Amino acid sequence: MTPELATLHKLRTAPDLMTAVAESTGSELAVQDKLRMTFDPELVRAALTLHEARSRAKGVLPRAERLWLTVTGLQQCTHPAVATYKAERFPENVSVMDLCCGIGSDAAALARHRMVTALDCNETMLQRCQWNLDIWDCPAQDLVLKDARNVSLSGQMIHADPDRRLGRIRPVKRLEQYCPNLDWMQGVTRTAAGGAIKIGSAANFMQKFPGCEIELVSLHGECREATVWFGQLAATEQFRATVLPSGETIAGDPLGARANFAVQPARYLFDPDPAVVRSGLLDGVCEKLNLERLDDEEEYLTSDECPDSSFITGFEVIAVLPNSPKRLRQHLRAAPASYYEIKCRHMSIDAASVARQLPTGGTEPRVIFFLRNCGKTRIVIAKRVQRQMAAD
Repeated sequence: MTPELATLHKLRTAPDLMTAVAESTGSELAVQDKLRMTFDPELVRAALTLHEARSRAKGVLPRAERLWLTVTGLQQCTHPAVATYKAERFPENVSVMDLCCGIGSDAAALARHRMVTALDCNETMLQRCQWNLDIWDCPAQDLVLKDARNVSLSGQMIHADPDRRLGRIRPVKRLEQYCPNLDWMQGVTRTAAGGAIKIGSAANFMQKFPGCEIELVSLHGECREATVWFGQLAATEQFRATVLPSGETIAGDPLGARANFAVQPARYLFDPDPAVVRSGLLDGVCEKLNLERLDDEEEYLTSDECPDSSFITGFEVIAVLPNSPKRLRQHLRAAPASYYEIKCRHMSIDAASVARQLPTGGTEPRVIFFLRNCGKTRIVIAKRVQRQMAAD
């Protein structure tokens, strides 16, 4: 047993310390000094770290106040809604190997209707996974301390979540720097019977996984991950974008569709979901929803109709102006808004500075877009389209 694991076991038998940490107030240094008068200093450090991770997990993971977490483990774990969505793609009552299981969020989702073997090369993380599965009332699962690179995957159904932080503050984007790295991931797609590999949505996955399906998944407007589906679980389409919680999905070849371009913004302007943009299926969404693009270098879309789709967020256009801050202020003096949201995708705009210069006084908020339309920069004043999606 490593010293880290021994400390974790001691912490589990010290509920009084965790209660004292939760009830403490003041600066971190003052709290540490106070707690060290009663408890072992090493346990105090571990308790404060655990308390911070649990605090960050509130509203994200169920029963967060009881979970065994690290901040890094929390940052890398799959959101329960995304984990459940992925798990539903695996057949029920099959055996799945969850490689690099971390704190156990994917293992928990898979275990609801499948037999799961969770593996991790870090014995302390594996212990956290076991305790978290117990807290989440998951059926008993096999947990194995082993490096995923040393596991025989022939004929296996797997889920893998390679480490993309490796002790860094920010996750790496290059798959070659993951652990296990790109070579291992590519080997998995050729060896295992089927499954999923979780990678970052900003990773350099283009052209890296021939014959596989790459799905970009967003949740409440945030692109959460890219999933490489392979073998028996891969669809025929090269790319897919899925928007949660609605579950609306589109799949295809990014080069298989070509959108029309609008000479000017129509009645409605649309901001596409980041999963759609990152998957390269923007033109496919345009064809599906009968929308037009504003510019070849711009993702904003437009139409005289407002389709009911979670692929897009709609805005009703109030005015289209040339790229002139003076003209913008002049226009808004006649009808100032109570608040301005500044949006742009490919222009260097100091949103806070722009908002400070705009007149206020109205009751309704307004959205100001800085965008390109047929090669020219335009300012579009709009208001959000208010609607309730049925699946929300």
